[in-house]
Amino acid sequence: ALRDPITGCPWDQQQDFKSLVPHTLEEAYEVADTITRNALDELPGELGDLLFQVVFYAELGKEQALFDFNDVVQAVSEKLVRRHPHVFGDRNFSEAQAQANWEATKAEERRQQDASATSALDGIPRNLPALTRANKMQKRCAAVGFDWHELPPVLEKIYEELDEVMAELKQAEQDPARIADELGDVLFACVNLVRHLKQDPEAVLRGANDKFERRFRGVEQALLVDDKRSQDCSLSELDGYWRQVKLKER
Repeated sequence: ALRDPITGCPWDQQQDFKSLVPHTLEEAYEVADTITRNALDELPGELGDLLFQVVFYAELGKEQALFDFNDVVQAVSEKLVRRHPHVFGDRNFSEAQAQANWEATKAEERRQQDASATSALDGIPRNLPALTRANKMQKRCAAVGFDWHELPPVLEKIYEELDEVMAELKQAEQDPARIADELGDVLFACVNLVRHLKQDPEAVLRGANDKFERRFRGVEQALLVDDKRSQDCSLSELDGYWRQVKLKER
């Protein structure tokens, strides 16, 4: 009804596959935010908004005689059966074996979809959030054996990259491009540490962001009570407020 050329909504009538992408990403982030906030009473509505995106894509596909909603459901059903022979077949896998089989099956699917694919990194979307893309690239490399098997060298790499940043900062004439390059290496190495500790880098940084926001708002509230402005306080005073807020969280 929304897409009806006569009685439909003008905005919905104008949409195409590309124009929907930003909205799909926004809806996915809203689902994640709802879960992070543990606002589970809001989750059905947010999941409905995300489902609507899938339905919308399916409608566009149907209009162009490319695919419909049934094809979408069939495709994911076949994929899940194919990637879970230990559930839908007679294979017996440990958790590690199941994960390895999952990655191997996905790699084979990529090869079948793109005969020109030659790298383990083929098919990773470039428009993923940078932390997520770094994590996915590292996982792909680990799946083909390009990875450290112990934690010490992972930590050593971070220190090495930090030293390289410091070396650039000590140059008589600093090169912003080289500094940015070295800073990128530091972040990439930190993602590797997060991955080795079996954490999700996006979730870890999101948690750090939330913690910082909560504490900074606490500092602002304390300043308000004391009738002070942050601009008029020394850094030492502000740090004192920050420490007070941290102590209240314990």
